[in-house]
Amino acid sequence: MADKVGNIRAKNYYTDVPFAQNQFYVKGMDHVDWGMKNRLAQIFNPKSKNTVMLAFDHGYIMGSTFGLERLDLAIPPLVEDIDVLMATRGGLRAAIPPHYNKGIALRCSAGSCVLNDDMSHEVIGVDIEDAIRMNASCMAVQVFVGADGQTSSIDNLVKTIDAGNRYGIPTLGVIAVGKQMERTTKYFLLATRMVAEFGAQIIKTYYCKDFEKITAACPVPIVLAGGKKLPEDEALTMCYKAISEGARGVDMGRNIFQAEDQKAMTKAVAHIVHNGYTDTQAYEFYCDMKGKC
Repeated sequence: MADKVGNIRAKNYYTDVPFAQNQFYVKGMDHVDWGMKNRLAQIFNPKSKNTVMLAFDHGYIMGSTFGLERLDLAIPPLVEDIDVLMATRGGLRAAIPPHYNKGIALRCSAGSCVLNDDMSHEVIGVDIEDAIRMNASCMAVQVFVGADGQTSSIDNLVKTIDAGNRYGIPTLGVIAVGKQMERTTKYFLLATRMVAEFGAQIIKTYYCKDFEKITAACPVPIVLAGGKKLPEDEALTMCYKAISEGARGVDMGRNIFQAEDQKAMTKAVAHIVHNGYTDTQAYEFYCDMKGKC
């Protein structure tokens, strides 16, 4: 019991000041539970309201990937400048020190393209209990709208959303594109809106023409998927355009860990996402840090 001796009896209840009723800064998340808001705040920076995710979950599809042969060597030097580690539970447990104070986007869908190129028949490879054990900030599930396995991938998504809602863990819906699938404004408008309406709290999708329509029509935050490796100046331009057109962050993988200077590229991306750099300013920064371009 607290010692009563020396307590100040007079108290100030600020009766003339209304109770704080600030809206939560993450789009569409005003009415979710406190725990989910807390996890979303681990993902989206409260000052910029944006996020830089570093994706290194490629091994679950491709095996050993160029630039990610040694996760324990490739990822730690880049952690300082990112907000979220997007990875598989195996990669995190085996190779990433647990003392990094970063958000975790945990890959929960599982599949492979080893035998054929159709990945749309994925399964859920991580249940909610393991997501809790991994201290996940969000759970990532790939969704194949318009593919042969559309129904099963939607089933994976909604079951993950339901489980996440029970325990206050957001779900990141990853819009998948196969070789035979559209990559048009019409397709991404449909897919992102569908996944948001299913209940995903964050959507990850690719850049396309009229991207501002995608972000405007989606009631939850859009995070840009980095996609295939581009020249560094082109990757930074894509990042800048996406943020300028309403994306609330980027999830870069190959465009960071396959860059000529991974550390400089990570910092350049972070400057666009959090500090308002243009693509030209970011590329000049990259060149200065790298030494030449």
